Amino acid sequence: MHAELWTNLPAVDSDRIRRLRREEYDRLVDAGVFDREHVELIRGVIIRMPPQGAPHAGPIESLTEILVLALAGRARVRVQLPLIGPDDSEPEPDIAVVPFGEPHKEHPSVAHLVIEVARTSQAYDRGTKGPLYAEMGVPEYWIVDVPNRTIEVHREPAGDRYARVETLGPGAVITLVAFPDVAVPVVRVLG
Repeated sequence: MHAELWTNLPAVDSDRIRRLRREEYDRLVDAGVFDREHVELIRGVIIRMPPQGAPHAGPIESLTEILVLALAGRARVRVQLPLIGPDDSEPEPDIAVVPFGEPHKEHPSVAHLVIEVARTSQAYDRGTKGPLYAEMGVPEYWIVDVPNRTIEVHREPAGDRYARVETLGPGAVITLVAFPDVAVPVVRVLG
């Protein structure tokens, strides 16, 4: 069960590794165990999130403004909040566009669009989070690649991958799959 992604313990078989289930993780969160840490649960492993600098925060602010204004009354835009994934995952994407629902009962398990902003985490966002979002059936996943000034648009989830991936630069405009009337100019996101 994905043990090879994080585990390098000589002489320990992967079937002996005990991973957290989402319900256990949620109990730890509710008990305040991680109050001073920014973490997420991915494939049963608690992953620390790095601190954010301005190059990471800027695209999040721009995307939040664009999406909140464009989707007001049609969807919720969640910023760095959990999504319910499979039994062993509760990712916290930088942005998730989710259907309306009761925000005070539980985190959503469905998203129209998930966005990760990457300054140094491109490999993690492609190789770990991308397959997870595809498995969750998220129809559209973007990786905002800050150093390369591009946005990778992943569409058409098929198992643990996306069938269609394209990389768009500052001159491009991205139209959302779930909301085709919403167009996001890459240059507005990356400055």
